[in-house]
Amino acid sequence: MTDQDRNSGTARSLAAAVGLAWSSGAGRLVVRVVLAVVASAVPVAVAWLMKVVLDRLTVPDRPLMVPVLLLAAAGVAAVLLPLAIPYADAELRRAIDLTARRRLYAAVARMPGLRHLENPRFQDRLSLATETGTTGPSEVVAGGLGGVQGLLMLAGFVATLAVLNPWMLVPVAMAGLVAMNGQLRLSRYRARLHGGLGHATRREFFYAQLLNSPSAAKEVRLYGLGGLFGARMLAELRWSNARRRQMDRRELVVQGLHGAVGALVAGAGLVWAVHAARAGRLTVGDVSMFVAAVAGVQDGLTIVISSVGRTHEALLLFGHYRYVVDAGPDLPEPPPATRRPVRPLRKGVELRDVWFRYGDDLPWVLRGVTMTIPAGRATALVGPNGSGKSTLVKLLCRFYDPTRGAVLWDGVDLRDLPVDELRLRIGTVFQDYMAYELSAADNIGLGNLTELDERDRVVAAARRAGIHDTLAALPRGYDTMLSRAFESPEHDDPGTGVMLSGGQWQRVALARALMRDRTDLLILDEPSSGLDAEAEAEVHQRLREHRAGRTGLLISHRLSAVRDADAIVVLSEGAVVEQGDHDGLLSAGGLYARLFGLQAAGYRDRAWP
Repeated sequence: MTDQDRNSGTARSLAAAVGLAWSSGAGRLVVRVVLAVVASAVPVAVAWLMKVVLDRLTVPDRPLMVPVLLLAAAGVAAVLLPLAIPYADAELRRAIDLTARRRLYAAVARMPGLRHLENPRFQDRLSLATETGTTGPSEVVAGGLGGVQGLLMLAGFVATLAVLNPWMLVPVAMAGLVAMNGQLRLSRYRARLHGGLGHATRREFFYAQLLNSPSAAKEVRLYGLGGLFGARMLAELRWSNARRRQMDRRELVVQGLHGAVGALVAGAGLVWAVHAARAGRLTVGDVSMFVAAVAGVQDGLTIVISSVGRTHEALLLFGHYRYVVDAGPDLPEPPPATRRPVRPLRKGVELRDVWFRYGDDLPWVLRGVTMTIPAGRATALVGPNGSGKSTLVKLLCRFYDPTRGAVLWDGVDLRDLPVDELRLRIGTVFQDYMAYELSAADNIGLGNLTELDERDRVVAAARRAGIHDTLAALPRGYDTMLSRAFESPEHDDPGTGVMLSGGQWQRVALARALMRDRTDLLILDEPSSGLDAEAEAEVHQRLREHRAGRTGLLISHRLSAVRDADAIVVLSEGAVVEQGDHDGLLSAGGLYARLFGLQAAGYRDRAWP
């Protein structure tokens, strides 16, 4: 990236940060600007008023009351402003952070697909945007206003110093330029450091979560993984700490040099002022003013330099936030010319010569898949692990678009259909279903937000999934939290939360999908993998009754669960190798017959005691 591109990006980030601050609370921003101006004027006013008071004290009968009262008022302002400014900063920061966070997660929610979220580089940027990006605008504003305050104060004291000794401005300016250059370099280095630490920080958090997670606790303890994961977490932390230590050392050197140069300039100025006073060229008030001016110039430079560095670093980090917010959707919306409404499914869903891979440098997951899911019929999809079944589900839900080929809904390419409308017509139980740490009612009702609060619909879905009796028997029934992570203050309350078994959670996930019982396409990806034989038989019987006359796609490794499907499609290495019904595929003696035979033999040939 060229310096011009970098500066242009910084300028755009600055404009975006200021615009976000203004939209978050224009009144708060105006108040903070006024406070910055007043805060910059008070030290200069105190210095001048102190000079006037001291000079008048040395001359008899000079009126003192007005300058003394003004000095007292300035002193009160000097005491109150350090209290008011942090409060105003905090108020502005809260308003900005709220708006920034809302926009960030709204941008993530506008990504209808999974391409961004399953991209590790994007995840690193998203992690940085979440960690530092939402505070970036408030840091930019606070740093910018601090810089304005420092500049105004600096200008006032520079003018004062110019009146007393213009030559003192030369070493002061040189010291300031050196310090400014050092701070800018430090801010760039800090921003690069944050960017480089993103991956290591995520890995450190990952290992820490494994050590703390109840879901991982069994394997961690059984296999003795605590030491390994702890060591890996500490290795990531040591790597990060080494980079941060380098940053701290650079800051120590740069800021130490700046402080030393400033002290030398101030000391030289003080020596000159004392000699000038003894020679009668300066009054006592002038000496006081000169000392205050040199100190004020140094303070102003320090404020400006630190504010510039702080703002520059915040702007660079804010770039990660802007990257996520401006990333846009990861699936193209159909243009108005080709946009079609999503009609109820009449003919079926067709995959026509579908090829797919997750990246140009990654292997093909699907290779020329052609198959049809007829409307009103049950189609089963089977095949070995890694054959592309779950990826095919992602394409049907339009989390991704095919790399080549097309997925058609009654002959219309899914890319020509509004994705939100399409998904309203699809119900899915994913193999890696979610277990939300919410109430039982919410866990099911989330499957259809329009009916989230309709308890009778939630109960009906639970009954169809065979989980109603379990949930109704919980301490608070359907209002019981299905988690122990968020306890109430009353720890002895039996209704605080309940942990379900894996099979029970699978039924809850199935009930969530069945909340969309008016959908056109029901996709069941391993809906009974965590159930025992009796429960599995019960669930499949319920599903057969539910999907009678409906369009359904059932994916299962247990071939006994798919034998009654109207059609069975067999995938292997991303390609369709067989299609037909159960009897026909057995007669063909292909992959399906071999897999079915292996599973059947496990039951038929085992000698039980």
